[in-house]
Amino acid sequence: MMMKAKVLLRIAAGLMLVHLLGHAVGHATWDKPEDPKMLDVVTAMKSYEAEFMGAVKSMADYYNGYSLLIFGVYAMSLALLWITSGFVEEQTVVAKKILYPVGITLLFFGIVEFMFFFPFAASMSFLAGILAISSVTVLKK
Repeated sequence: MMMKAKVLLRIAAGLMLVHLLGHAVGHATWDKPEDPKMLDVVTAMKSYEAEFMGAVKSMADYYNGYSLLIFGVYAMSLALLWITSGFVEEQTVVAKKILYPVGITLLFFGIVEFMFFFPFAASMSFLAGILAISSVTVLKK
């Protein structure tokens, strides 16, 4: 028996919540590594600021900023999946227009996270993307 699209989307939203919480922990602790060589890298990232496009920032500032942006994107993805799950059966045309780009983007995130970060993060995004796209497939039947 196939799961309903609503259930698939709620599971995907749950995966993104886990991902969001893990990212929050990583964001809060990235600049306090136990590895002494990594601490040297973090210190170097924080110690030098340069002008770029009218702003003077360090690499640590950019790293923090990108991390906060991703935090927002994960929260938005979670919200879109959850909200769409509430009307996916009644408003299938609208749901499909939302879920295809969200699902494809989450698959893309999973690939990038696998290449540049670590498997757990990658699996959360990739599975959420598969579930989002699968929910559309379930609607077609």
